Amino acid sequence: MLSGNQVALAYLVASVFFILALKGLSSPLTSRRGNLFGMIGMAIALAVTLTLTKNWGIIIGGIALGGAIGAVVARKVQMTAMPELVAFMHSLVGMAAVLIAIAAVNNPLAFGIVKAAGDAIPMGNKLELFIGTFVGAMTFSGSVIAFLKLSGRMSGAPIVFSGQHLLNLLMGLSMFGCGLWFFASGGTNWTAFIAMTAIAFVLGFLIIVPIGGADMPVVISMLNSYSGWAAAGIGFSLNNPMLIIAGSLVGSSGAILSYIMCKAMNRPFLSVILGGFGTDSGAAAAAGGEQKTHRSGSAEDAAFLMGNADSVIIVPGYGLAVARAQHAVKELAYKLREKGVTVRFAIHPVAGRMPGHMNVLLAEAEIPYDQVLEMDEINSDFPTTDVVLVLGANDVVNPAAKTPGSPIFGMPILEADKARTVMVVKRSMAAGYAGLDNDLFYMDKTMMVFGDAKKVVEDMVKAVG
Repeated sequence: MLSGNQVALAYLVASVFFILALKGLSSPLTSRRGNLFGMIGMAIALAVTLTLTKNWGIIIGGIALGGAIGAVVARKVQMTAMPELVAFMHSLVGMAAVLIAIAAVNNPLAFGIVKAAGDAIPMGNKLELFIGTFVGAMTFSGSVIAFLKLSGRMSGAPIVFSGQHLLNLLMGLSMFGCGLWFFASGGTNWTAFIAMTAIAFVLGFLIIVPIGGADMPVVISMLNSYSGWAAAGIGFSLNNPMLIIAGSLVGSSGAILSYIMCKAMNRPFLSVILGGFGTDSGAAAAAGGEQKTHRSGSAEDAAFLMGNADSVIIVPGYGLAVARAQHAVKELAYKLREKGVTVRFAIHPVAGRMPGHMNVLLAEAEIPYDQVLEMDEINSDFPTTDVVLVLGANDVVNPAAKTPGSPIFGMPILEADKARTVMVVKRSMAAGYAGLDNDLFYMDKTMMVFGDAKKVVEDMVKAVG
């Protein structure tokens, strides 16, 4: 049994490792080290926590069961399913916070919240349990909706109805009213607590359903932040400094990431929460506009142009992930470099369905990090680039972002339209998540190559020879 000072010191060491983990994960070059630091910190935290209880069998059994399930899922999940897996994991964190809060309200003595059976829960602890519970409940239901949207089990289009914002406001006020009722009650007011929790579950659902697919990267980072704050709130209730620190780190880093994502999309964070990115009107405009003509070609044509270029920039998008074409793209880049072509990759912060989705895909294919550049680093190079190869990307290269009145006006994009030649690999001319047509596809300098990204790129590799 460790002394109080030893526990505090061990938790401090674990916290330092968590901070180093976040620092390491800020760059692809140090991400593996960051993951290692995070695992070491978690191992220390778990080991110390086990010394504070006698129920080793139950805890270790739960860890073993959860670890086994996690290992199986991690081995089977495809990279295309990574965003929905992250959303699913966020839901589990939220539900864990709710269940811990319920257990603490039911038996505060076991959690050290009161000194004797029958004592009333202190008002400070009630406030902490209220915050941790409603944030956790909203995180759970919101993450479930995000999972359903990302996995295709629910339409990715915004689900809106008349009076939606007013309903959200009324439910939010009701939730806080029930929370204040629970807070002000002398004893344990289960009616107020259960009502508050139920409303929070429904509110999490209502907040996420009107958010369209194009905003999913922001939703993922936002839910990540929520899960952290839920854990931190419960940590205060349990007087566990490790849970407070870890939750605060997750919550603050998620909030910062959400801000970065919103900035990359030129979207006020509040508008994402209240309305969503895509609209039915935008999709209708794309579908009902005037008929345009585009120029199409074959994989062999594209290979000829790239093989005779001095510089090529490859822009990966979600279509690359769906086709699992990252390894074929690596081979194409290698073949082109053998012919003396300078090849680089351009990454938009919100490409794919979660922050860093494209970076993870390219890293899986072991594409060197120095060849992968972020939008701010590479945008100035497009005008001097011979060929841009767009693989399954749409909204992040849409010049409509420069047109006043467009739903995506002001959103920073990869300026592929400024290159000398543009080649776009897509399955069809369908619009992207924002529901908008892309003028890039109809430019004279653009050649469309239709087909599965992996098959098309493999044909390009054969043609480059």
